[in-house]
Amino acid sequence: MSIEFVKMHGTGNDYVYVDMWSQSVPDPVQLAIDVSHRHFAVGSDGLILVAKPDQEGFAGRMVMYNADGSESGMCGNGLRCVAKFLFDRGRTGGATEFKLQTGAGPRGAKVHVGADGKAERVTLSMGAPLLSPEQIPTTLPAMGGEFEIEVAGRKLRGTPVGMGNPHFVVFVDDTESFPVHEIGPLVENHPAFPKRVNAEFVQVLGPAHLRQRTWERGSGETWACGTGASAVCVASRLRGITDGDVEIDLLGGRLSLSWDGQGEVRMTGNAVEVFRGTWG
Repeated sequence: MSIEFVKMHGTGNDYVYVDMWSQSVPDPVQLAIDVSHRHFAVGSDGLILVAKPDQEGFAGRMVMYNADGSESGMCGNGLRCVAKFLFDRGRTGGATEFKLQTGAGPRGAKVHVGADGKAERVTLSMGAPLLSPEQIPTTLPAMGGEFEIEVAGRKLRGTPVGMGNPHFVVFVDDTESFPVHEIGPLVENHPAFPKRVNAEFVQVLGPAHLRQRTWERGSGETWACGTGASAVCVASRLRGITDGDVEIDLLGGRLSLSWDGQGEVRMTGNAVEVFRGTWG
C-alpha cells in the first residue's frame, strides 16, 4: 500500500505528515516506527495524521505518534505545521485564524502569510498550563513548585508542568555541556512520572532570553519542542526568572512565547514544508 506524505518541520522538530482527507493508514503505530528511522527511512521525530474534524467549528484534527509508535496528545511545532498544511491547501477557506482539534483539546491558530501567499509563521494558543499532580501526571506535589528528584546519583530540581504532555523543567548552568543523552532518559522514566515525562534543560541567557534542550519521551532529544517551550515559559515565570514574555533558543531555532500567569500560553514560530514523497 502506497501512502503519500509530506515532510515538514517547525523549528527543526520534524514529522512525516499524511493527508487523511484522501487516504487511510491501517496501522499508524507501525508506520510511525517505520518512517521515523533516521538512517533507513524518511527520518523524523514521528508521524502526524492530518484528519478531518469530527466536530463543527474546526478546520482540522491532528493525530500524532512519536518515533517509537506511542501516541501523544499535543505537539506545538507539529500543530503549527498542521495549520500551514491546511491553510496552504485552501482548507481554511482563506481564513488566517481558525481552531484545530488535538488529543489535548482545542487549540487556536493564527497564520502569518509570506510573500508567496503561503503560511510562513504560525501563532498558537497552547492552552492553559496544568499544574496539579493528577493532571500532569506526577506523584510530586507539583502545583507550580520546584521539586527534587535523583537520577544516577545526581540531584535535579525541577518544575512539573502539563501542556497536553507532561514536562519537568530543570534550569542548568550550561545546556551545551549538560549530559542530556545520559540524564534525559533517566528523567523520562523516573517513577515520579507514571506516564513518563519530557525533560527540559534550560539555561538563562538574559531577563527574557533562554536556551533550551529537550529530551522527549518516545523520541529522544529533539531539535525543538513546542509544548516543552511552553512549559519552560510557565516555569520561568513561576520561579521569577522572567515576566512571562520570553525568547527561547532551541537547537532548531527560536520560539517566541508569552504567558500572563493565568490564561493560555501563546507561541509563535515557523512552519516549513521540506519535501513530498510516497511511502511503500
